[in-house]
Amino acid sequence: MSLPITDEVSAHVGSDVRGILLALVEIYQRQQKREDALQCLNKLRRLEPEDAVAKLSVAEILMEARADDSNMCRRVVRLAEGVENESEIHAALLLYKAKALRKLHLNEAARDVLTQTLRPKKDRSEELLSALRYERALVYEDLGQHKRARSQFEKLYSQNPDYEDVAERLGL
Repeated sequence: MSLPITDEVSAHVGSDVRGILLALVEIYQRQQKREDALQCLNKLRRLEPEDAVAKLSVAEILMEARADDSNMCRRVVRLAEGVENESEIHAALLLYKAKALRKLHLNEAARDVLTQTLRPKKDRSEELLSALRYERALVYEDLGQHKRARSQFEKLYSQNPDYEDVAERLGL
């Protein structure tokens, strides 16, 4: 079955231990039980240490709960270590890596990750591409490249006027 992992991507899971643990994680997240969700993910990571879906779920939980905690951001960057942009799941994990890098004030590194992740657009959902573009626009703002940021926000607005706070950022 297809299981939504983040707002941008879903994963295909079977009726095995992995699928059950991932389903529990999503249930716990909806119930705001992050520690229970992380316990399930730790079990899954012990079984399958390189599972990209498990890494993505951990990154999402950490960034939602404690994005301003530099230790959590460093943990997210380590989770994505060596990850290549091979699939939509990998691209979403790279999105969280870029968010963590931006929170750590490593804006040029974040920009490079986002630019590389945006290159292959085939088999990527519009939701994921929009999230990547939005994050890159935020990075451009942090780098002081306001014209580039505005250009990104304008493209996002033309595709989806209600996306995040894009209209507000454009002064509309």
